[in-house]
Amino acid sequence: MSELFARLQVRSKVWLEIDGAPVFGQGREQLLRQIQATGSINAAAKQMGISYRKAWTYLDAMEKRLGYPLVNRQKGGAGGGNSCLTPEALQLLEGFDALQEGVNAFVDCRFAGLCR
Repeated sequence: MSELFARLQVRSKVWLEIDGAPVFGQGREQLLRQIQATGSINAAAKQMGISYRKAWTYLDAMEKRLGYPLVNRQKGGAGGGNSCLTPEALQLLEGFDALQEGVNAFVDCRFAGLCR
């Protein structure tokens, strides 16, 4: 039985809400990271397998609920547009990473204590 416990891993999901409405979680985190990597909302959406409209809706909802922009957008043209994350978005990602690491460490420690 202890061999089984040694192989078990706990997984959890963390997300942020404002007044009961989801603002930020793993999917939206992935969207921001893809925008950062590609410099494009459209390319980020394609990488994630979602429509541009859905990506735009996620961004719009996050920005409205948080009250600040997460992405600086330059409209396209002959050379195409460009999107980059705002300093606030980078800070949000950094804080979310720290939160997830802390939750995972706590859960792993707690589970290890229960399985002894």
